Amino acid sequence: MAIATAGRRRRKHKLKNEINVVPYIDVMLVLLIIFMVTAPLLNLGTDINLPDSQARSLGTPKDPVIVSIYADGAYALMIEGDNQSVTPDGLTDRLRAIHEQNPDATVLVRGDAQASYQVVMRGIDRINQAGVTRVSLISRPEEAAN
Repeated sequence: MAIATAGRRRRKHKLKNEINVVPYIDVMLVLLIIFMVTAPLLNLGTDINLPDSQARSLGTPKDPVIVSIYADGAYALMIEGDNQSVTPDGLTDRLRAIHEQNPDATVLVRGDAQASYQVVMRGIDRINQAGVTRVSLISRPEEAAN
């Protein structure tokens, strides 16, 4: 019997000095699945009611005509330094005549800072109805505003 007990003592398991990474891989895969499921649900945008417009993309201005759009929706047309108030229909008619004489004419829109986005877009739509496709917005640098 002494021999049998000696054999059992020799079978003792030695301690391993390795890290078992299988549980960590399992946790990582679970987290990956959770992130894959929840990521599409995280839309951080807000709903906004944008105005309708038929404006098109434009090029570089040459011999511009300036249309002023005021906060109350009134229009003024500036040609060669002469600023004249016009009605919405008058604006479309005058711009159509200018466009027929010079199809490459560019119209610059000078919108009042207090004007709503919808008011400015209505003005741009009127300009597009006249057949003008080159429309740009005029802005003032922030340091010049003070």
